[in-house]
Amino acid sequence: MSLDITPVLEVRDLQVHFPVRRGSWFASQTEVVRAVDGVSFDVKPGETFGLVGESGCGKSTTARAIMNLVKPTNGEIYLNGKRIDGLSPSGMRRYRSDLQMIFQDPYASLNPRMTVGSIIGEPLTIFGLKSGIDRKLEVMRLMDIVGLNPRFVNRYPHEFSGGQRQRIGIARALAARPKVIVCDEPISALDVSIQAQVINLLMDLQQKLGVAYVFIAHDLSVVRHISHRIAVMYLGRIVEVSQSQELFQHPMHPYTQALLSAIPVPDPDIERKRKRIVLQGEVPSPDTFYPGCPFADRCPIVQPEVCTHGAPPLEGTPHPAACYFAGKEAPGV
Repeated sequence: MSLDITPVLEVRDLQVHFPVRRGSWFASQTEVVRAVDGVSFDVKPGETFGLVGESGCGKSTTARAIMNLVKPTNGEIYLNGKRIDGLSPSGMRRYRSDLQMIFQDPYASLNPRMTVGSIIGEPLTIFGLKSGIDRKLEVMRLMDIVGLNPRFVNRYPHEFSGGQRQRIGIARALAARPKVIVCDEPISALDVSIQAQVINLLMDLQQKLGVAYVFIAHDLSVVRHISHRIAVMYLGRIVEVSQSQELFQHPMHPYTQALLSAIPVPDPDIERKRKRIVLQGEVPSPDTFYPGCPFADRCPIVQPEVCTHGAPPLEGTPHPAACYFAGKEAPGV
């Protein structure tokens, strides 16, 4: 993919902090939870940008901040060169057709009182794209594109399986003709047998329509399959970002190395010879401020005299990694 293409989505130093109050409801703010703490990336037209990390690292909060469902504490978000962070609901309305979202839970994200035709057709009405018979035909076309039988247009969400419901959610997102779709763990609630079908569907739709994805997941194998570039998050920060194949072949950050070492290989001979990088302890609390590297407490190659006195910048070659010793191989067991 050409590097001189103007990004369709730009995120600059995004921060989302939530206040924490101790004691009574009326107590003053004493701490903040740094759910997202300085995230920056861009997404080019037709590109899939993967965002991975452990549960609680800030992936979904980043997605909701991009959609303006959560107000950023700081930072800037640009869509097609227009700044959209901090807009009011009415101000954001004009940009909703270009920026859509596929939610994690296909059971909770669909209105059980609406038919499939009404759910998919709602964006067409809201954005003034189709009406009357043209709206009905467009709904049936969208259902066909995502692999649903158009004859089921008058059925309700509870009459469909989990995979079919997620296809309804995909069709609803496509109805607005977006340039970017934020996919917030769109397959994590589905059976393993259905996950590959949904991933392949998203890739086929990208080829046909040229839509860009921000694809959020915790399964690195899935992200590798669908993404052009991948960013690894830890404790609200991006610690490494790279082209997909480059990341898997040459992980620079010890956290990325640990994540990759946990992916099973379907070859028993190779699997027996592999070394696991076992991280000690749990992910630290996001309400704690770390003047140095937030990964220092769990890092297998930490050097306290360096790593605890200033956060490492996201830079370096062959791709950026937020580590003073990027590229050094972490010991395995």
